[in-house]
Amino acid sequence: MKQYKHLFFDLDHTLWDFEANSEATLKEMFVSYKLSRFFKDYEDFHQRYEVHNLYLWAQYRRNKVDKKTLNTQRFYLPFAEVGFDDLTVARQFASDYLSISATKTLLFPNTLEVLEQLQKDYQLHIITNGFKEVQTQKLNNSGLRQFFTNIYISELIGVQKPNRYFFDYTVKSCHAKRKECLVIGDSLEADIMGAKKAGIDQVFFNTKQVACKEDITYEISDLKELLEFL
Repeated sequence: MKQYKHLFFDLDHTLWDFEANSEATLKEMFVSYKLSRFFKDYEDFHQRYEVHNLYLWAQYRRNKVDKKTLNTQRFYLPFAEVGFDDLTVARQFASDYLSISATKTLLFPNTLEVLEQLQKDYQLHIITNGFKEVQTQKLNNSGLRQFFTNIYISELIGVQKPNRYFFDYTVKSCHAKRKECLVIGDSLEADIMGAKKAGIDQVFFNTKQVACKEDITYEISDLKELLEFL
């Protein structure tokens, strides 16, 4: 399997535990913003937020909404649903969320050990659709930055994964051949199908055991499984 020379890792939901870090941040902010005045409890707020957040991220990947709209509306809309119709507060909440969440450092199990091992034989790179303001902070704060040669952020490249240009750009930037590259990520749409359509092998990081009918190169549920074939 040593045909590979470059490993491209998604960041959120693949290395950096987005759900756990986001949950910790939102729980802190639910208290500091006294949101119990408007929502039944934290779960009520979180469920409403998740509906809008998932929808807006899907729209963002398709260039249907811009970053500012995504970041503000995912909080403003659940606020408005319970009568807390204050765009100014929503904007501040959104800003604070990005700042605080970037300080969180929870990673998926075995992340550091696996990266330390893989770094000996491969060039490692990050590919992310996350916001440029926070992704570098996440990498630095969590101890991940040391492992990666390049950090590819879609906002700086100009297109989102799964756009083929994103993958073409990263491969060319590394002066690599497609057969030498392997993409590891959790999103079937953004990472796996994006890489496949660009002619790059893929590893589907499937921690939630999502049923997949697509013909993918590899599938794992724990990062340490990478060491079985790399």
